[in-house]
Amino acid sequence: MKRIQYHQYGGPEVMKLEDFEFRAPSKGEVAVKVKFAAINPIDWKVRNGALKMVTRKKFPRALGSDFSGIVTATGAGVTRFKVGDVVFGSAQIRDGGAFAEAVIAPEGFLAKKPDSVSFEDAACLGTPGVTAWNGLVDKAGLKGPKLVFINGCTGAVGASAVQLARMLGAAVSGSCGAEQMPRADCMGVAHVYDYRTTDLSKIEERFDVVYDTVGTMTVATGLGLLRKGGVFLDIDPTPLKFIRAIFNKKLKPIICTARADILDGLAQAAGAGHLSLPVAEVVPLKEAIPLVTALEKGRKLNGKGVVSMS
Repeated sequence: MKRIQYHQYGGPEVMKLEDFEFRAPSKGEVAVKVKFAAINPIDWKVRNGALKMVTRKKFPRALGSDFSGIVTATGAGVTRFKVGDVVFGSAQIRDGGAFAEAVIAPEGFLAKKPDSVSFEDAACLGTPGVTAWNGLVDKAGLKGPKLVFINGCTGAVGASAVQLARMLGAAVSGSCGAEQMPRADCMGVAHVYDYRTTDLSKIEERFDVVYDTVGTMTVATGLGLLRKGGVFLDIDPTPLKFIRAIFNKKLKPIICTARADILDGLAQAAGAGHLSLPVAEVVPLKEAIPLVTALEKGRKLNGKGVVSMS
């Protein structure tokens, strides 16, 4: 079998498409024949070594997190899936491996793919959807007619947050580039601000939840946009922010943390038509390294980059 892997932390040059020996799933794990994998910024952050405290120094390491596919084997104790199930979800950060013909993932990092959702679309849901859920549901406890502001409302996490917030009954405002404003309007964002021309700290409206999904908003700005009792969700967690959050309960740093109930919730939302992310470009596995490299270097897509294994 083939996958994209690397033998040391570093830039795009360390990525190689190589043969690998696919192991059997261990207790609580599921083996999946990958159909499609979606590209996320976390993929190159891991490869660059930004998370080496978690990923350690065992090589070769496999690239990629989010995928869709078909279950080929299950480890001991797995009860939610059986061979032949069609699924989507994420590999663990410490293991990676989505950009491959097959991958191993924990049972709790997967959900059954709804029949109405394509393999391509399902592959895109994992990391963005889980991150949006971690913030809005886990940290903010969002429900009912609240006011929510999403900084970066048309990015993958931002668009997921917009759709989930609206599904939960909230009214959503947000920021994005001028070229993405029509898309924000189509998603139902009530008030859209061009981040290039608007000083977000000067917005007069106040919100129950402010979610910075791109890591560009200062804590002062985020907190300043809150109503009484509101919370600021920060996708760029740093040690200093975690310390600050101990003393200021309005600040909630977010770390993407998958769970079975979240993946099942995303599946239900996607199956009902409440959650989807646009696919902008699909390439075969042999062409994935150039696309990952281009995105890492700043190329913009009007949607997700996806890798096909067929």
